[in-house]
Amino acid sequence: MKHLLKLKDLDQREILDILNLADQLKYETKHGIEHHHLKGKTLGMIFQKSSTRTRVSFETGMYQLGGQALFLSNRDLQIGRGEPVEDTARVLSRYLDGIMIRTFEQKEVEDLAKYGSIPIINGLTDYCHPCQVLADLMTIREYKKSFDGLKFCFIGDGNNMANSLIVGAVTMGMSCAIACPDDYKPDTEIMKWAEENGDFMCSSNILECAKDADVIYTDVWASMGQEEEKAEREKVFKNFQINDEVMSVAKNDAMVLHCLPAHREEEITAKVFEEHANEIFDEAENRLHAQKAVLVKLLG
Repeated sequence: MKHLLKLKDLDQREILDILNLADQLKYETKHGIEHHHLKGKTLGMIFQKSSTRTRVSFETGMYQLGGQALFLSNRDLQIGRGEPVEDTARVLSRYLDGIMIRTFEQKEVEDLAKYGSIPIINGLTDYCHPCQVLADLMTIREYKKSFDGLKFCFIGDGNNMANSLIVGAVTMGMSCAIACPDDYKPDTEIMKWAEENGDFMCSSNILECAKDADVIYTDVWASMGQEEEKAEREKVFKNFQINDEVMSVAKNDAMVLHCLPAHREEEITAKVFEEHANEIFDEAENRLHAQKAVLVKLLG
């Protein structure tokens, strides 16, 4: 594991190793046990998309691991004024021990890894969000104890979250159902891979996808950069909501996850959200622990 560019780069054993280390680091954090595995190390954090959870969790994580994190926005870097990614990668590799980048194009993350000489972590692109899904898998295992025999259902836009969730669910052996409008399906190649490697379905029939699900997951209808499409997306996705009807066909003990921020009464009702708030905010907390595990694996 040299980088974390997309979840598909990891096999089941590698994901389990990260989750096991995340569990250990979470225990140590809760019990005040210092774990300065990255003492003297510096992580550069490039943000071309703003964030709450990504910035705070990575910055806090590096501090707890004994290192430091540098926040670098477009306004702080020459990359925002046209310097090629390959030059930025080679310069920052002389100063830093690793880079986390949250940006639009997956190619930018891949180019950083290609031209740099330090570990690169994908903090989110329009294609995938591997760090979030590692936290999701950590949370599912905390509540369900195992991935064996679980059915995972995602309802909403076939976006970067759906792409990574499909890979995570199938890799860990869960059956995976994606409910989305026909014109908003996940990446074609990822769906083909899922069909060939696991129990996978994608349908516009929400109740069919949610039937007997152990985990129900959703995301906002309009992601960052899609603000101009918000009105149109509200029409398209109006029926793709986690509500009491959806929960009635899922397992009685089904858990609900949301990567946040949540728009109540759009992709999820306020009632369902609050009934499952513990799971959702445990999931948010686990961004910290899962990412610390990734940092230790890559920079340690």
